[in-house]
Amino acid sequence: MEQKKIAMINDISGFGRCSIAVMGPIVSAMKIQAVAVPTAILSAHTQFPEYYLDDYTQHMPAYIQSYKDMGLTFDAITTGFLGSAKQVDIVIDFIRHFKKEHVLTLVDPVMGDYGKLYRTYTPQMCEKMKELVQYADILTPNLTELCTLLDVDYGEGRFSTEELESMCKQLAGKGPEHIVVTGIPFNNKQIMNYIYSKNEEARIVMVDRIGGDRSGTGDVISSVIAGMVLNGHGFYDSVKKACDFASKCIAYCEAQKVPNHWGLCFEMYLRDLMEETL
Repeated sequence: MEQKKIAMINDISGFGRCSIAVMGPIVSAMKIQAVAVPTAILSAHTQFPEYYLDDYTQHMPAYIQSYKDMGLTFDAITTGFLGSAKQVDIVIDFIRHFKKEHVLTLVDPVMGDYGKLYRTYTPQMCEKMKELVQYADILTPNLTELCTLLDVDYGEGRFSTEELESMCKQLAGKGPEHIVVTGIPFNNKQIMNYIYSKNEEARIVMVDRIGGDRSGTGDVISSVIAGMVLNGHGFYDSVKKACDFASKCIAYCEAQKVPNHWGLCFEMYLRDLMEETL
């Protein structure tokens, strides 16, 4: 049987453990080939005080055309941070071309956090992301992104499970089969991940709050989910494994006093991931 392939549309950062630099090794450990489709090349991600950035937007069409000319096919497509409306259009074209029957698409709508959008997210960009959601089988927003995609006031960021279910149901009506709302503050000691699948009862995965926010956590979680689902696991089990794996990595980082913007030391547990997810 031919080895499965995931097209990963995201930026590449040399240092800092985020985006493709994280996602590629993780899915590789799950015996899936990672195929990079870069949106930007950075020496280190943007939470570092200094970094080099090469916006890859103008190169993306020719880069992708070479894959079209080669007749490549993919078993899954994942998308992460997108820096402009033009990039969203390019990604939508990519999905339209490569998303055949049974091709899984995971969209991580990296738009903001704690009720605030990133500075690149103009009203036009938000509308573009709403277009992209229509092509997702799996969507992994945080609470800020869930609210933004539905034009709901974030307020103080406090929503009941009934409200979360209603919001996920509304968003699922636009396309996604599965949604996990990640990183919802529950109390001082725990974080909730709210899992919604069409025609199923919603479920919750709770994890301990360990230290502060750590760069690349979302990339770790989304890549484990994509790999697990592609390898035949159910959505709930995939989310639980992703959250448990991220928590284990974060605990190691805290014990070793690794700076938060250096990301998760996922390398320490790749062997465990390989053994536990196949």
